[in-house]
This record gives sequence, structure tokens and C-alpha cells, in this order.
Amino acid sequence: MKRSRILLLSLITTLVAAFGAVWVAMPAFAAGPTATFVKVSDWGTGWEGKYTVTNGGTTTITAWTVAFDLPTGSRVGTFWDATMTSSGQRFTFTNRSWNGNLAPGASASFGFNATGAGSPTNCTLNGAACGGGTTPTTPPTTRPPTTPPTTTPPTTPPPTTPPVTQPPNSPLPKHFLTGYWHNFDNPAVELRLRDVPNEYDLIAVAFAEATSTPGAVTFGIDPGLSSALGGYTNANFVSDVQTLHSRGKKVILSVGGETGRVAVNDATSATNFSNTVYGLIQQYGFDGVDIDLENGLNPTYMAQALRSLRNRVGANLIITMAPQTIDMQNPTVSYFKLALDIRDILTVVHTQFYNSGSMLGCDQQFAYGQGTVNFMTALACTQLEAGLRPDQVALGLPAGPGAAGGGIVAPALVNQALNCLARATNCGSFVPPRTYPGIRGAMTWSINWDVSNGNNFARTVKPHLATLP
Repeated sequence: MKRSRILLLSLITTLVAAFGAVWVAMPAFAAGPTATFVKVSDWGTGWEGKYTVTNGGTTTITAWTVAFDLPTGSRVGTFWDATMTSSGQRFTFTNRSWNGNLAPGASASFGFNATGAGSPTNCTLNGAACGGGTTPTTPPTTRPPTTPPTTTPPTTPPPTTPPVTQPPNSPLPKHFLTGYWHNFDNPAVELRLRDVPNEYDLIAVAFAEATSTPGAVTFGIDPGLSSALGGYTNANFVSDVQTLHSRGKKVILSVGGETGRVAVNDATSATNFSNTVYGLIQQYGFDGVDIDLENGLNPTYMAQALRSLRNRVGANLIITMAPQTIDMQNPTVSYFKLALDIRDILTVVHTQFYNSGSMLGCDQQFAYGQGTVNFMTALACTQLEAGLRPDQVALGLPAGPGAAGGGIVAPALVNQALNCLARATNCGSFVPPRTYPGIRGAMTWSINWDVSNGNNFARTVKPHLATLP
């Protein structure tokens, strides 16, 4: 017999002895389906919530609907594993086709990100209380006297670790332009690193390559590029990094690319990644690392590798990411999870808003087509409402013809999207729920393609960044 039941029977015996036979209302125990809530994380301006629907009954549930209220000023942004509708502050989630059927004892979960403070209230599951069971509505004819328990507040509040809401000190401008530099020979203009146009604040060198050791990477000037430039050596490259430093620029090493096969899937490969990237930083003078793995990543072990690297390099290590749009749709997996897990050390995410087709934005209502202001703002909003700070979000676009298969936009539209996010002006049909004056800037693939197209991207976007709040 459980201790709580023993204590309850003991209490009843004591009451009967003191007051004679009385009618005692036994508590109603939960039965049938229930929905339990947990706040997975809280970063001050928003939080991630999770509901688990469990069938505690004896018959199969074929569908479920969970509804709850949020405080005024709070709203749901992204969500997953359910569909959602809302009316005012009432939010209703319904199962997907694949997780609605629950046998007795089975459960299914769905999650969401919300802005503001507070937690769900007035929860119902299929119209009944989420806790299951029933509550007696008829009071007993005779009530035993009760003395409310007294509690003494602790003299010292429990320790808490507040979420990181303020950006760390950054070696980069408040708003800056990033471009990728080709360490290979292709139809775009070949450039020595020192010849990168001055508009670029952050230069990502593409790319480090995998070795036969899991997680380890290597880098050296590509022989094809060296030949195309009439002889360009590792020593020349190191000298050029120093030249860019003297101009106030930062240079980072990008890992991955479309054909990159670097895999960090366990603790050993995470150590190998950290060790080899640290060695290349020491050898070439890189200011940080860019993660551009387009063939998947393990967020748990990549986070381990990046934290290890930062511990060795220090707080000025620049950490950027260039995920594809599909990798920033669900906050619980892939790049999105990695970005949220390391947001205390992350510099910026340059999502590739190209070669994407159509994607859902933060309103989760429409699939926006690439190459539009709506696409850039609605997908950036997804990241911002999920918990990344505005200074950690930038727009990644192709530099012009030849740079991408789809999603090429006029640089003026990039400026329009930045205005929409920072000021709520020049928006398309999608208007973000709030403004993000700290939006970090823009990235382009690539510097070489931009130069091939008359440097139009940098010359249009870079001056505009100086006008943002």
C-alpha cells in the first residue's frame, strides 16, 4: 500500500475518533486520457513548452485535441507534431495523422515556442480537464475542522541560472556584411584573399575538408586556385589574413559546403574536430569557424566540439553557421537545436535563403516562396521568435546570377527585408509580430560571384546596414 493512502486512512481514523462518523469526500484520482505540460526551457523573452498526451484509459483514442489559454501579450510562434488554431489567447492543438491513435498506455507529445512570460492555463483534452478524472461538486454535509498548514519561506531563494539575453562582447560591428571566399577554381572570378572588396566585414574561407580521421579537418590552398592566380601559396594566404586584420576585417574558416563530408557524431570525433580546427586557427590566424555542413549534423556532439574550441580560444572566437532553410524549421533538431543550445557562445546564423523552394514562416499559415521579401522576413522571424537574439540572425542570399540555382533576389530587396525586420517598414504581405532593431546583417554566397557581377550586392547592402537602428 502506498504511503499516501496509509496517511489518508490514518487521518480518517483520527477524525472519526474525535468527531464521530462523518462523511468524508475521497479525492478523485485521474483516469482516462491526460495531457501533462512541461516548460522545456525559458530564455526570458520566450520559452519552449511540451505537452504529452497519455491514454490512461482502457480503450483506444483515435484523435486528440489539447486547448489552453496563454496570458495577454504571449503568443505561440513555431510548433511541431500537431496542428494549431487560435482565437484570442486560446490556443488549440490537434494531432497529426500519424500520432492521433493512442492505445491504452500509449502517449504522444507535441511542442511549441512561445513569447512572453507565464504558462498555459485552463487546459482541456478533448473537452475535458487535462488532468483526467472528475472533481466532486456536492460538498459533504459535515466538514471536519481544518487548520491550514503553515510554511516558512526560505531565508535564501533557490539558486537560478538566468537565460542569456544580452549579446556578449563582439569583435564585429553591430550590423555587418559577410561573404564567402572561394578556395577553389570555378567560373566566378578568382581572388587573392587580400583583394576582397572593403565592403565585407567578415570573410568566410570556403572550405576546410574532412580527413580520414572522423571529425578531423584540414585546410590548404587549393592547387587549382593557386594555378589560376599564377602561384598562390599557404604563406601568401597567411600574409593576406594579416593584411585583412590590419584593415579591421575578420577571417573565419568555413567547414563543409555542398560536398563537405565532415562528421561529428560522437565524443571522439568532437574532440578531433576541436583539436584540428584549433590547430588551423593557430597556423593561419583565423578568427573563428563557420559550420556549413549541408549533409546533416549531430547537434549534441557539434555543440560539444564548439564549446571545447571556445574554451581553448577564448571569448573572441567567432562562431557562425550557414544552414539551409529546411534545417531551421524545427527547433528540436539539426542546426536549429544546435543554434539554440549554444546561443550563449554563438555569434550569428546566416541561413541560406536560397535553393529552398517554399517554406513555412513563423506564422505557420503560409508557404512563402523563395526570392521574395516575405520569404526572408517570415523565415527570419521563425528563428527570432524561437529564441535566437536579433544580433544572432542574418539574411543569407546569393550574390547574383551564377551563384545559386534559385532564390536570387535584387540586393534592394535584401535592404527591404532588413527594414521590415528592424523597423516594420517596407514589408510585404507578411508583417512580423514585433520589430528586431538588432538584426545583425546579411551574408552572400559569394564574394567571388559578387565581384563577377560588378560587386552590386556589397555596394548596395553594406551602406544600408549603417542606416539600421
